[in-house]
Amino acid sequence: MSIDQELFDLAVKVVDENRAAGRRITTAESCTGGLVAAALTEVSGASDVFDRAFITYSNESKSELLGVSQDILSTLGAVSEATAWAMAQGALQRSHADISVAISGIAGPGGGTDKKPVGTVVFARALRDAGNSPVIADTHHFGDLGRSEIRRQAALVALRLLLP
Repeated sequence: MSIDQELFDLAVKVVDENRAAGRRITTAESCTGGLVAAALTEVSGASDVFDRAFITYSNESKSELLGVSQDILSTLGAVSEATAWAMAQGALQRSHADISVAISGIAGPGGGTDKKPVGTVVFARALRDAGNSPVIADTHHFGDLGRSEIRRQAALVALRLLLP
């Protein structure tokens, strides 16, 4: 697998800036299938900051590996800000990281609905010992750019969320 230059350059920045900040990172990925982790591990020295990745593609894995509540999954669905937030929290709780990012979405070409069309991707970032920091959870509508490009755009957003 080859990482494109834009993803690689951003991953270098994430590794360098988190190293300078003394932070370790973890990812919880669904629709990106490990693309964020792959970009990070393409960077020499990433082990200084990258603790681990959770690739939780199925609802069962989100629940089993990250502790996402079945109530959230059945009520709001895998592609919801609540699910992404629970994934980010679960990744922090199950790692030694200081910051986590979670991604869940519909990369297509199938699977979209009127309410959640193809290209809908949710993100969340969680910080250990966040205190009064606001919850960061957001939905992006990339449109039907094609499966690979939706996943690439989602990975770029996730990497930006990992910047200090």
